[in-house]
Amino acid sequence: MSEPKYRTATAADVPWLVQLIESAYRGESSKAGWTTEAHLLDGQRTDEDDVRAVVETPDSRIIVVELAGEPVACCQLQHRGTHAYFGMFAVRPTAQGTGLGKKVIAEAERVARDELGLSVMEMTVLRQRADLIAWYERRGYVRTGEVKPFPYGDERFGKPRRDDLEFAVLSKDLVRRSVSA
Repeated sequence: MSEPKYRTATAADVPWLVQLIESAYRGESSKAGWTTEAHLLDGQRTDEDDVRAVVETPDSRIIVVELAGEPVACCQLQHRGTHAYFGMFAVRPTAQGTGLGKKVIAEAERVARDELGLSVMEMTVLRQRADLIAWYERRGYVRTGEVKPFPYGDERFGKPRRDDLEFAVLSKDLVRRSVSA
């Protein structure tokens, strides 16, 4: 795999960003990868208004990841005072399992630490996604113990297939360095 190139999304990127995010989490195309939420939620994951709001909001950005000039992944970073919020993380289903996701999250952590000057990154993950939470834990994220409710009734976030969905909050200290003996 060639080395990914990173850039900040613009308004012109919004339509295909929505398609990428949807393809990684919802519908039949998402089942080609391991990040699918199709067993938990029907409907959309996001829409153009939500993605455009992230692109256009100060202290927020979407990092676009390209391989050989083709966009294959993205993630959101937002400065939230004491920490960076990490979201809208998507890797094209056919590129999942290649190590690209590890590179993307490492770049997001670098940007949060070195460009935004933040020492903590936080995210929310559906508590029912034990496999995804385990992946983040292998990258140094820990469960904070905090949970947030799923926005039932707001179909902008999907149509739940079960009634016990909630988000676990995960956090990582971006400045703590491991010391080798």
